[in-house]
Amino acid sequence: MRIWVDADSCPARVREIICRASVRRGVAAIFVANREIPIASGRQLHSVVVPAEDQSADVYLMTHADSGDLAVTRDIPLAAELVERGLLVLNDRGEVFSAENVRERLSIRDHMYQLRSNGIATRETAAFGKREIFAFANAFDRALTQLLQSARSRPE
Repeated sequence: MRIWVDADSCPARVREIICRASVRRGVAAIFVANREIPIASGRQLHSVVVPAEDQSADVYLMTHADSGDLAVTRDIPLAAELVERGLLVLNDRGEVFSAENVRERLSIRDHMYQLRSNGIATRETAAFGKREIFAFANAFDRALTQLLQSARSRPE
């Protein structure tokens, strides 16, 4: 089991939480971005720099992530693909994407994009603060615990 992070837009505090948990739990965490992303050093912590082409980080994640892995991304189309492949996916605010909700989230995202394109709506993202960090830390810990328990209970 591995932790995959779409690191291009991942907040520094979220990266720190992932690094600490990865080292503490002995699970590899791979941060994928199109530029060098500062992460802590550790045997389980890896950084992959992909070409600065559109969607190259997404393609890398979809190519290398496996069912049973955990992924962190705010990219809803990528989340939908990863959920379809059997990954547990959450965003940097602690929201878990599942087979039950990811298509709806994708539909809402596309609808809002159309509204913004037509000048009907503006892009407003809620502030990222202590509440969001706390929500992410809790959701990430639950997800990681769930996957580790599941991995331990599988027959070899």
